Amino acid sequence: MILTVFGATGQVGLHLVQQGLIKGHQVRAFGRNVHTIPFEDDNLTRIKGTVFDEGEVLAAIEGADAVLSVLGGSFDGLDKTRSLGIKTIVGQMRKAGIMRIIALGGLGILDAPDGGLLIDEKNYPEEYLPVGKEHQKAWETLRDSGLDWTFICSPNIINADPTGDYITSVNVPPQPNNFRINSGDLALCILEAVEKHEFSQQRVGISAL
Repeated sequence: MILTVFGATGQVGLHLVQQGLIKGHQVRAFGRNVHTIPFEDDNLTRIKGTVFDEGEVLAAIEGADAVLSVLGGSFDGLDKTRSLGIKTIVGQMRKAGIMRIIALGGLGILDAPDGGLLIDEKNYPEEYLPVGKEHQKAWETLRDSGLDWTFICSPNIINADPTGDYITSVNVPPQPNNFRINSGDLALCILEAVEKHEFSQQRVGISAL
């Protein structure tokens, strides 16, 4: 497949690019610092650009089979890369006629046991609220987009290689939930979801075992 990866130089993005290439996909790595990607491959295309530029985003996704967004940013809520970035991507996907997108978000956007989202619960950690609200806006954009979306709701990300030892669940936290996941396993989950066409229009909880 032809896969466009936004956030390609982050801790999850690098694993996503590398694993996509290992699996034989054509990978378009999009970002401001794509020159720093520390490997070469005939199927790798580096696209320098900003996710806020509609023209650059459109050019990066035209002809792609799927879009993978692992956009990062600060945790203070002032960085709007996650919410506004997804908004730009969704708009240009509609224009290009690209339907499939898998995006990375946070644990708080899963369903709470008593209704609503985890982020709405009184005991939700206050330090995660600003970035959680950014993830919520990104998910709401996807939910209302009419696209074939999947939103991976990640717990604490450990910068480590894939193990394959993780569990997923639909719309709720997995059980058991160890509140952590390797960046390499997040990439593996995202790639398997696009290859197997799993979790269409669903949020996905994930945890290391």
